[in-house]
Amino acid sequence: MSWVDALGWFGSALLVFSLLQARILRLRVLNTVACVILVFFNALVGVWPMVAMNIALAGINLFFIARMLRERGDERAYAVLPVHEDDAYLRHFLGVHRVDITELCPTYAPGPPGTRSAYLVQHGDETAGVMVVSDAGEGTAQVELDYVTPRFRDFTPGEFVFRRSGLFRDKGFRQVLTPPGMVAPYYGRLGFTRTGDRYRLDLA
Repeated sequence: MSWVDALGWFGSALLVFSLLQARILRLRVLNTVACVILVFFNALVGVWPMVAMNIALAGINLFFIARMLRERGDERAYAVLPVHEDDAYLRHFLGVHRVDITELCPTYAPGPPGTRSAYLVQHGDETAGVMVVSDAGEGTAQVELDYVTPRFRDFTPGEFVFRRSGLFRDKGFRQVLTPPGMVAPYYGRLGFTRTGDRYRLDLA
């Protein structure tokens, strides 16, 4: 097999692999890289319709990547909606994502109604995640559940909730504690301080 054939096979495999990604930004980035590789491959073998198609696909991907990156820092992209922990839609959402939630936040368990506050993190009309919070006293908010769907994990709904929404400050909290034992926590990137198996954010 020549290096040109290998390039074509690699680009095709990467294109297929990109379509298996649940995270939309990652899908777009990998798909763009695959399209660029296939542009070079098809140019080398002289298949110009495929060159044109992959250039067009790469351009479309770059357009949506740029738009998604702009939304990362746009406070208007997200909204936090309070709901009761026994809300029917919340129960449905948690049930749909039960396996993923158990893997990422193994300590979470539904509590008695009225003892905790629950919030839907919305991106337009789509639910990007859920947060369940209890009052640990002395100005401390204990996050019981912080879950973001795979589609939105390349974005920053957590940064919006913790840093920009005013959710915790408006309720008089001075610090936030994350759930213990979170798998692949992202809190260090948001300025949280690690405390044992959890993280703490001081709300100055």
